[in-house]
Amino acid sequence: RMESLPEAVLIRILASIPAVDLVLACRLVCCQWKNLIDGAALWVLKCQQEGLAGAEAEEDAENWQNFYFLSKKRKNLIQNPCGEEDFQHWGEVENGGDGWKIEELPGDFGEEFPNEEVHKYFVTSYEWCRKAQVIDLRAEGYWEELMDTTQPKVVVKDWYAGRRDAGCLYELCVKLLSENEDVLAEYKSETITIPQDNDGSWTEISYTFSNYGPGVRFVRFEHGGQDSLFWKGWYGVRVTNSTVTVEP
Repeated sequence: RMESLPEAVLIRILASIPAVDLVLACRLVCCQWKNLIDGAALWVLKCQQEGLAGAEAEEDAENWQNFYFLSKKRKNLIQNPCGEEDFQHWGEVENGGDGWKIEELPGDFGEEFPNEEVHKYFVTSYEWCRKAQVIDLRAEGYWEELMDTTQPKVVVKDWYAGRRDAGCLYELCVKLLSENEDVLAEYKSETITIPQDNDGSWTEISYTFSNYGPGVRFVRFEHGGQDSLFWKGWYGVRVTNSTVTVEP
């Protein structure tokens, strides 16, 4: 009989069951199973078995069930971050000057990107170019109670660079939005100036939202720039490998 098994043995048996089945089905079997599935020991073991936590993990360190699900779901929520699909998934585009363009790395007077898996970048022109994506967190599987109660970190990263022969400007603005698209939290970078005769290297910018309060349902990511010399063509800032992740 299952109820006669030592708790440690039962936890090991339950840990072999898919996580969704544990929460949606096994948790309803009896009070003992519910308590084990709501407790930390089972989820610490699942995290260790799947390489999400080390052997030294402490059961009282955090909500391990949420940690497990957030770790398993972790992915870049920005679609087409490097221009491999032309401009698909990017909306609200502002095409100043000659507009946005996609080029192959390293580009004229440019440098290779630190990640060899990135092959393209978006480049701006001589007037402001901006593009944006709005991420629906519920559609991505981040349910309301999780966002309202746990408030997992929302980590935003972007990469930008200039041509070595041209100066340019860059901006990043990210907003956490409510159901009605009210702004609940916002990060806006300063206008970053890259001088002419720069080294063409790529720079990462990042920001982490935390303790942002309940009600977040969308993330709006917007970035852009222009060249500062007003040369016709595509001498403005280059951007690629944008990421938005929800972290435990």
